[in-house]
Amino acid sequence: MNTLLLTPCELAAARGGVVRLAVDRRVAHVRAVHRAAVGTVLRVGVVGGRLGTATVARLDDAGLALVVTLERDPPPPLPLALVLALPRPKVVRRVLQTVATLGVKRLCLVAAWRVEKSYWESPLLAAAAVRAELVLGLEQAGDTMLPTVTLHRRFKPFVEDELPAIVVGTRGLVAHPPAAALCPRDPAARLTLAIGPEGGFTAYEIGALARQGLEPVSLGPRVLRVEQAIPALVGRLF
Repeated sequence: MNTLLLTPCELAAARGGVVRLAVDRRVAHVRAVHRAAVGTVLRVGVVGGRLGTATVARLDDAGLALVVTLERDPPPPLPLALVLALPRPKVVRRVLQTVATLGVKRLCLVAAWRVEKSYWESPLLAAAAVRAELVLGLEQAGDTMLPTVTLHRRFKPFVEDELPAIVVGTRGLVAHPPAAALCPRDPAARLTLAIGPEGGFTAYEIGALARQGLEPVSLGPRVLRVEQAIPALVGRLF
């Protein structure tokens, strides 16, 4: 946890400029990993708000008290909307954290032919579970702005009815290992990027995405796992 994130409610409840936290995951981390004591200065932020520092005023069995100063804005977001075929449940946690850490602010999790229908029943897709993983990614990056994550259980209605509004005003790309065109570097445009399941999008799905203006591109002959493909593509693009 590089940045301790407070909720707006915790900040609003501050008395005399002191924010008080009951013992939770964050407080345990501050005690065990940061080895904080009274007077220690920590990096903090408010979810949806600004970043700054906090001085530990108290740390005991009752919790943590901080004197908080917020003086700067969070880092800029990536100009990227990510359309991602829903990965296996055990990968979802890592993907959500990665997306938040990299600065992606719009994530659409979609169905595809090679996405098992049972994946949609995972408790990891519950709103509270998704938010918890996104917060972990923000803590790592030193960011405060939560990505918007939406779930789309039907591929065709999403592509035909919702994707056009996402793509408008952007350059559309779809990661497809057999594609002849290489993924561009540092394109001078806002982007919409689609990434398929580990078995790839089907020919029908690639065609449907192409009809909405998404150009098939490749990173080369190697086929990457989803959790590898996301940072590799973002690193190449930006």
